[in-house]
Amino acid sequence: SAPKYAGKNKVNPIATILAAKMMMEYLGEKEAADLIQSAVVKVLKEGKVRTYDLGGRSSTLDVAEEIASKIKEI
Repeated sequence: SAPKYAGKNKVNPIATILAAKMMMEYLGEKEAADLIQSAVVKVLKEGKVRTYDLGGRSSTLDVAEEIASKIKEI
C-alpha cells in the first residue's frame, strides 16, 4: 500500500489487475485470466507505458487503459 500516493494517479495498477486475473482463475474463467495475463505481459514488454516505479512517467490510468486496449486487441 502507498497511502502517500492515494488519489494522485501515480501508482502502478498492475498488481490490482493481476488480482482480477487470479479471481478469474478462481471462478474457473481460465480464458479471461489468460487474456489479462497476456495483455499485462505485452504492455510490459513494449515498455511504452510505465509508471514511476518502473522508470516511466505514465499515470495509473494510462497503464490501466493500455492494458484494456491490449485485451481488446487480443
